[in-house]
Amino acid sequence: MIPFVDLKREYQEIKDEINEAIQRVLESGWFILGEELRQFEREFASYIGVKHAIGVNSGSDALYLAVKALNIGSGDEVITVSHTFISTVDAITRNGAKPIFVDIDPETYTIDVNQIEKAITKKTKAIIPVHLYGHPADMDPIMEIAEKYGLYVIEDASQAHGAEYKGRKVGSIGHVACFSFYPTKNLGAYGDAGIIVTNDEELAEKFRMLRNYGSPKKYYHDFIGVNSRLDEIQAVILRVKLRHLDEWNERRRKIAKLYNELLEDSDVIIPIPVEREYAKHVYHLYVIRYKNRDKLQQYLLENGIKTQIHYPVPVHLQKAYLNLGIKTKLPVTERISREILSLPMYPWLDRAHLTKICSLISRITKR
Repeated sequence: MIPFVDLKREYQEIKDEINEAIQRVLESGWFILGEELRQFEREFASYIGVKHAIGVNSGSDALYLAVKALNIGSGDEVITVSHTFISTVDAITRNGAKPIFVDIDPETYTIDVNQIEKAITKKTKAIIPVHLYGHPADMDPIMEIAEKYGLYVIEDASQAHGAEYKGRKVGSIGHVACFSFYPTKNLGAYGDAGIIVTNDEELAEKFRMLRNYGSPKKYYHDFIGVNSRLDEIQAVILRVKLRHLDEWNERRRKIAKLYNELLEDSDVIIPIPVEREYAKHVYHLYVIRYKNRDKLQQYLLENGIKTQIHYPVPVHLQKAYLNLGIKTKLPVTERISREILSLPMYPWLDRAHLTKICSLISRITKR
């Protein structure tokens, strides 16, 4: 069996470093808002190329708090995509605002920048582009539109740790950016964890208070916040793994290149994920498209290959959002959701694994 991801193999590679780091936290006796978190926040901010990083409980909370801190709420609109994990959109609706969906680029699966401007109204307050699957959204035109209309840009970089846009790390371009450290991410914790990054000092301080009950100091509360703190054990795990991130991303890029070569002649709609000239793709996911996707997925499973679908039902077609009365037509999003298939992708795949996967794909697609 070839798994979709292999977190056991990852742990074995860095086992001694991880165990030593966790032991350090246990022996310190300090588990919340301590020195390990402060060090990780500094290291991650430096890695991304921003001034501030604020660790929180999850990527979902990072997005929710980003929208909340910008005072976006009832009566406001936020432009984003439907082809994303639901947390992107939940962050908007949980704050009382309305998501305005635009379609995606059919090759990168990120927001179609040509559709943003016509979606703007007097109620629009922000744009949330998603750097999906490890490929950056086209940020320059997004920032130009935001500046023209006085909008905030919140980067959802939850699948793009280390990805670059024109030589800059994603997360360093918008007004605020959010990352998830869910265990399967390129940089993953051993549980839920997330972080918010920004160059705005005032916003950074607001995030620090929001994650800790709206408190500037213990037992004093300036506004209503939440309990959303990245704990010391997750922080120290992430400190260890951050040192390996670039190496692991380069392995992913090499695996993607080999996938590209082996799938070049297969009869799938898009066998090779696009990497635009402005982008450095970090391949959180390696996604192909095939018209009879469900048959292909079942065939691979029967032959010992685990795959996933990211995502089978777009957010605007989810029951939760239909019940809110949010109705729109997104032809590209709706079409690709029926065709996409995510193949195994993690740094420890080898040529034998990939040869087996691609041979099976070629076999069934040429029948």
